[in-house]
Amino acid sequence: MNRLSVIVPTFNESENVGNLVNQIDYALKGIPYEVVFVDDSNDDTPRVIEKVMDENPNVRLCHREGETGLATAVLKGFELAEGDLIAVMDADLQHPPAVLRSMYAVINNGFDVCVPSRFIPGGSDGGLGPYRKLVSGVARYIGKILLPCLRKISDPTSGLFMFRKEVIRNADLKPIGWKILIEVLAMGNYDSVAEIPYKFQARPAGESKLSSKVTLEYLKQVKGLMTRGKKQSSSKVVRMSGDRVKSLKDNI
Repeated sequence: MNRLSVIVPTFNESENVGNLVNQIDYALKGIPYEVVFVDDSNDDTPRVIEKVMDENPNVRLCHREGETGLATAVLKGFELAEGDLIAVMDADLQHPPAVLRSMYAVINNGFDVCVPSRFIPGGSDGGLGPYRKLVSGVARYIGKILLPCLRKISDPTSGLFMFRKEVIRNADLKPIGWKILIEVLAMGNYDSVAEIPYKFQARPAGESKLSSKVTLEYLKQVKGLMTRGKKQSSSKVVRMSGDRVKSLKDNI
């Protein structure tokens, strides 16, 4: 079976990481995996992760000193990943770990990239408050208007996705903001994308990292990709129903 690397960037998420790893471990029973935390915290999150590592040999930690930023953290995770498949997810449990098994099944059915979507039948963005829904919606449509490779994707600003490692081999990834997926879709090498439904969840603990700074970084990222990005016009995008995904998952 393909080994999966789950990249989780963390900044002050000590209250969530233990629960997150437990849910990932449950979701991926029977699947070879690793969880790679790339941590920029200034609280006790690294010590919490180290305790989790004592209990789960599939967990790894890269704690960075003097360096911060979601984009560079995820790129560091890509560099450290040992799996054939790579997933990216947040540490705050708003991305339900249970969906990892569905994503894995879809990729193993022949797709290069899997993007869980809040905006296809069976999906929901109910875990977002009104302000974050507005910011997320504006960002999503700006990306779709300015970058042709995003127009077929219903949820291109998601922070939850999975892909074959070959997708980013030799790709010129230079994300500067909070939306790494658009960088992978604009610069990666792939032929097919599957969208599957998922329900975005409310954060159980901690605070959102959304700020005006990361929003401005996103706009700069989109502007740069207008000239750097590939057109990806021939890539196939397939939206899969929940029943179809369940069928694939049940066959793992």
